[in-house]
Amino acid sequence: MNNKKTLSKILHGNKNIRFNEMTSLVKAYGFYLSRVSGSHHIFISRQVKEIVNIQNVGGKVKPYQVKQFLMLVERYNLKMAEGD
Repeated sequence: MNNKKTLSKILHGNKNIRFNEMTSLVKAYGFYLSRVSGSHHIFISRQVKEIVNIQNVGGKVKPYQVKQFLMLVERYNLKMAEGD
């Protein structure tokens, strides 16, 4: 699934987001994987002081982590990379 479709799925309230879809979306917004600590995948960005923490739980992402990411996108007015 491409990143725009994943974002649309999230914005329409779907809470069933696959881990690989979410990591691709996070990367499309300019974040990169900094480290992995257990099940926690920590992404950082030069534009944002806060981290993005995503857990892979049975191939899915926890809904509250998706919500936290969307709040960062809104707070920092982040844009998805072109072509995504």
